[in-house]
Amino acid sequence: MNALAATNRNFLHASRILGLDSKLEKSLLIPFREIKVECTIPKDDGTLVSYVGFRVQHDNARGPMKGGIRYHPEVDPDEVNALAQLMTWKTAVANIPYGGAKGGIGCNPRELSISEQERLTRVFTQRIHDLIGIRRDVPAPDMGTNAQTMAWILDEYSKFHGHSPAVVTGKPIDLGGSLGREAATGLGVVFATEALLAEYGKSISNLKFAIQGFGNVGSWAARFIYEKGGKIVAVSDITGALESPNGIDIPALVKHKETNENLKDFPGGDVMDPNDLLVHECDVLIPCALGGVLNKENAADVKAKFIVEAANCPTDPEADEILSKKGVVILPDIYANSGGVTVSYFEWVQNIQGFMWEEQQVNRELNRYMRKAFGDIKGMCQTHGCNLRMGAFTLGAHRVARATMLRGWEA
Repeated sequence: MNALAATNRNFLHASRILGLDSKLEKSLLIPFREIKVECTIPKDDGTLVSYVGFRVQHDNARGPMKGGIRYHPEVDPDEVNALAQLMTWKTAVANIPYGGAKGGIGCNPRELSISEQERLTRVFTQRIHDLIGIRRDVPAPDMGTNAQTMAWILDEYSKFHGHSPAVVTGKPIDLGGSLGREAATGLGVVFATEALLAEYGKSISNLKFAIQGFGNVGSWAARFIYEKGGKIVAVSDITGALESPNGIDIPALVKHKETNENLKDFPGGDVMDPNDLLVHECDVLIPCALGGVLNKENAADVKAKFIVEAANCPTDPEADEILSKKGVVILPDIYANSGGVTVSYFEWVQNIQGFMWEEQQVNRELNRYMRKAFGDIKGMCQTHGCNLRMGAFTLGAHRVARATMLRGWEA
């Protein structure tokens, strides 16, 4: 089942629980706008190459649309559509005044030079600049993009509309980026994990964690878990995987990866098959990589008691059912990884006000938002007798449906 089908299935299930009107339900599923553009650029060797860019703007009932732009070879309309819809529910669960959007370009950034990436980003911005904006649609970094990418978008957009730092988030600090934004998704994952574990009388300290993905989200989550006394017994990324029953020294691993750009040859762990990480012996499994990694083939072998979905759509619906029957507690992606968009909201607010916050204030507010959202999800679980995934989806769908009806959706 692809990401769009899985997302639609979860929303429709939540809609049935809420008893939404069938016409309203259909209205909430249909994207507001889908954009497809051709981005032709000269490569460094003088040849021309064309890439397809997408931007799906799903819903704006609760505010400007918000979502990342990813550069990845497998970017396609269905995936972007699913992720845009997820952003609608995610921003509603976090209770920040945004709708959902998502974008991407079908390219491999590792095969592009920095100057080629810049030209591609600027051409993409030229194609969509009149359809994004501070009060309309606010992009952010995602897989394969970063603060520098946002700086190029900001500069290109400002050529048409004047200096507009709030048009993107996840920018460099020197251009109006927020302190704490780089670590925000990983820190939010940890705050969400703490809230979940507290429900079961547990804490991060002394529990065993396995983390799939050691990029931005995975490495920051690992650092904070390590600082709080958690034992990280396995990690992996696209370069390989490591395990250590006594726990991996995360600060040392981060330094090693910064120097070597891979996990190989790290002396503080044993090499393992990356495919075995998801079924590794641990208390908490945190998938931070691509979607669909937990499926009907491996779900029955998962040994973790808790799964915290730091990636988008890492658990297929079939795996969801298998894991639920096993008693595994899953903290869903639309809540667990919402730390990034929450601090993006803080950045947007700071840019509009022209008043920047200290990092301590950013992290304190993030903790407050994550804990409040978890309490709201638990409230929906108790009201409707459902699991955490449906608790989150019913919460998000209810808030978006309420805003849509108040604005007069049938007019």
